[in-house]
Amino acid sequence: MPNYAINNELGGTQQNLTSSYKTLVAATAQTTGLKRFKVYDILIGTDGTPADNAIDFDVVRQTAAGTSTPVVPQALDPADGVAVTVGSVNFTAEGTTTSSSQVLFLGINQRASYRWVCAPGSELVAPATNLAGFAMRMKSAAYTSTATCATLISE
Repeated sequence: MPNYAINNELGGTQQNLTSSYKTLVAATAQTTGLKRFKVYDILIGTDGTPADNAIDFDVVRQTAAGTSTPVVPQALDPADGVAVTVGSVNFTAEGTTTSSSQVLFLGINQRASYRWVCAPGSELVAPATNLAGFAMRMKSAAYTSTATCATLISE
């Protein structure tokens, strides 16, 4: 199973966090060659001036694209082909998410970076449905600078 990386440094302009969720990275299935994919590792942090601010991070199911910069997921093994999954980063308008579909939530502090690695067999699985996938989002009322997110998927 090939593995790929998507992060919000691959394209576009990072957006400042606000008190409403901002999608940093999304991974979705595409029309051609629909395939289920799995999220197995997420790394998050901030790249602003350090302070003691609380940030909410979540992963939620996404069903329609928002306005973002499309990026090609990067193969972790250069022998693997191009990913079927679509990467989108640095959203300026949020996509459509399924209500009450939060599959991961972390309350974090701006001073620390965090890594979530799933237990084997506990990957977040996206359906093979056009535009279905996951949005990795953050929000903070106090921290209003930019944040980073790297997401590793397998397909």
